Amino acid sequence: MPDDDDDGVPGSPLHENHVTDTIMRNDDVLGDEIPNDQQDAFRQFCFRTLKLGVGARGHMQFPGSHPVSLNRENLQLLRQRYYYATWKADGTRYMMLITMDGCYLIDRSLNFRRVQMRFPCRITKDGMAEKTHHFTLLDGEMIIDTLPDSKKQERRYLIYDLMAINGVSVIERPFYERWKMLEKVIEPRNQERFQSRNPYYRYDMEPFRVRRKDFWLLSTVTKLLSEFIPKLSHDADGLIFQGWDDPYIPRTYEGLLKWKYAELNSVDFLFEIDNDCQLLLLYERGKRKLLEGYRVAFEGLDPLHYSGKIIECSWDSDRQEWIFKRIRTDKSTPNDFNTYRKVMRSIRDNITEDVLLNEINEIICLPLYADRIRIDSKAHIHTNMARRR
Repeated sequence: MPDDDDDGVPGSPLHENHVTDTIMRNDDVLGDEIPNDQQDAFRQFCFRTLKLGVGARGHMQFPGSHPVSLNRENLQLLRQRYYYATWKADGTRYMMLITMDGCYLIDRSLNFRRVQMRFPCRITKDGMAEKTHHFTLLDGEMIIDTLPDSKKQERRYLIYDLMAINGVSVIERPFYERWKMLEKVIEPRNQERFQSRNPYYRYDMEPFRVRRKDFWLLSTVTKLLSEFIPKLSHDADGLIFQGWDDPYIPRTYEGLLKWKYAELNSVDFLFEIDNDCQLLLLYERGKRKLLEGYRVAFEGLDPLHYSGKIIECSWDSDRQEWIFKRIRTDKSTPNDFNTYRKVMRSIRDNITEDVLLNEINEIICLPLYADRIRIDSKAHIHTNMARRR
């Protein structure tokens, strides 16, 4: 698929003016706070765009679409509908709202912070944009690329979906159309940056790069796992399977699937200590739910330090206990109990890489896939040829 990066493929060499000696972390706070009334208005726009009712003030959930863990049962969805695949980056989830007055990152707590970014609309003959995007809503993830030799770092926002373009909701359009429409967001920006050289704006001073995330035919999943992911300059912990014809479904979507390497399956708990007892808390119908009979191993760390925090833990089947991985500073609530059950189901089903690849090798031979893969492959070749002319 075509590359829409500001400066090449993920992990490409970094320009000097984007390199920093400061250690970057996924939980770094980016951007500037905005007034509460402006934030409330932006929240209302997001909920209208996604056709969601607005809950009580201060109790609105993050509306972005969330995948569910792959298990033996929902694996069959890949046989019933046409899917593409992409890598699951281990970064920080943000939606992004672009307006003529500024660009805003939206975190999982539904907080908006302003960042200095420019997204022009189409470029005119004189090489300048006639206007910028206004109320365009994106979905994506922020990653930190680290060059293996120099260890230099750079932030990059990987855009993988589009919910509104210039105030018009597009969530009911199929994914492949929304993904294609992302070119209208990326290409004018790249054209102005590299060809017209806007003398009034310094792209090199922006806090991060942006690119459209690639999706691949299921027939390429073997190469995705064996060749692409190992060469990435940022962490990846599995795959995402995206229905190519699906609308954008807010919040948890049973048709959006994630497969993680077995040892990387995890759950986010609210961890508390009460009278030397560990409490692992989840959410159920908006209320705390205690997961009884389990504890977390902190491997030499002081558990008291993590009391009151959201922590990500992986399951050790041999020891029958949870292993602390990290604090989730990007989240203010633990996983829902249903999410926990799905993760445990995925762990029990133990869909290994070999099992997954064997299943996919059968799936791509089905008429649903064989015909469309042939059509899509031809379209991809023609697109690449046109781009080279």
